[in-house]
Amino acid sequence: MGTRVWPVGSLLRAIADSLEARFNPVAVKGELSGFSRATSGHCYFSLKDDQGQIRCAMFRRAAGLLDFAPRDGQLVEVRGRLGVYEPRGELQMVAESMRQAGQGNLFEQFLLLKARLEAEGLFDVRRKRSLPLFPRAIGVITSLGAAALHDVVSALQRRAPHIPVLIYPASVQGAQAPGELCRAMRLASERAEVDVLLLVRGGGAMEDLWAFNDEQLARLMVAAPMPVVSGVGHETDFTIADFCADLRAPTPTAAAEMCARPQGDWLDTLEMAQDRMQDGVLRQLQANSQRLDWAASRVSRPSHLVTRQQARLAGQAQRLRHALKSGMQQQKNTLHGVCQAVPQAFARALQQHERRLERAQLRLVPLDPQLVLQRGYAWLADLQGQAVTHAAGTRPGQALRATLADGEVDLTVSAPRLI
Repeated sequence: MGTRVWPVGSLLRAIADSLEARFNPVAVKGELSGFSRATSGHCYFSLKDDQGQIRCAMFRRAAGLLDFAPRDGQLVEVRGRLGVYEPRGELQMVAESMRQAGQGNLFEQFLLLKARLEAEGLFDVRRKRSLPLFPRAIGVITSLGAAALHDVVSALQRRAPHIPVLIYPASVQGAQAPGELCRAMRLASERAEVDVLLLVRGGGAMEDLWAFNDEQLARLMVAAPMPVVSGVGHETDFTIADFCADLRAPTPTAAAEMCARPQGDWLDTLEMAQDRMQDGVLRQLQANSQRLDWAASRVSRPSHLVTRQQARLAGQAQRLRHALKSGMQQQKNTLHGVCQAVPQAFARALQQHERRLERAQLRLVPLDPQLVLQRGYAWLADLQGQAVTHAAGTRPGQALRATLADGEVDLTVSAPRLI
């Protein structure tokens, strides 16, 4: 008996019927990978674990019932039906519902590393640098065969063809990618030949972008001497490099546009500055021309200047004569007043002194010692003229002199008598 020969379509339908009979409906737990949503609203993704993966599709009606936003790396439980996608002959699961079942291994590693680096301050916005306004050169770290390189170079050539672009090649996917990215980052930092550095790669699944979640790469980005712009994946993709970069761009092309202002804008600015400078110079020339005309009109009629100066000199001479005349009259009046006041003041002062002398004389008369002597008293003194006022101060035989009202008498002490 010979082996049955199946037509391809019949075999695929038979396999689909077998799957339907044996497995459906089925629930599968795995990690989301390559999740995308088409414009039609249908979603396409893969479920995987360490042993394998299966392609899945979720049509718009079921996708509209989701209560969360699926993203690569999430661990989910999907319920649906296994079948065969006949146009490609591939096993496919049509998902009818999906719920979160926890976080996948890669996503869990991503969150742990993100939390640790954030705690160390690597994501702090205060340390992030602004992009240079006029970069002398722009560096790009990416794969030489990547579409992102073409996008970046095309954008820079279109916007700023005058700025040199230096490429630091490195793999952007695979086991060797983290090491090559780190070497390229070190090389750019050591050479310091660019003013801004772009780290770019196109979109992909979480495992495709995993090289940009390398811890060593994150630390090298923070330590780089120039600002680093991250343009990895699409707008919805996030990596550790995005958080460490000084600026995160949604796409590689956007990263190029952020660090290079269009040449036309600078030319317009220069043209505007040139117009303003020309207007300023013209206004200055006009003002100086008016000043020159005014000066020329004055120089052309020197007689007016002479006449004006003569009038000023005549006025000054008249004021000087008036001032001298007034000053002399004032001095004359002052001198006349002084001549009249001095004799009067002298006479008043003399009268005051005479009255003071009379009053002093009246006070001195009662104190005149001559009047005392005329009343029978005598002034007794030794031969040196020292007054003797106590008997105890004399000694027998001492020569004394007594002054009386009409003369002096010499005496000799016989014996002092104390009272």
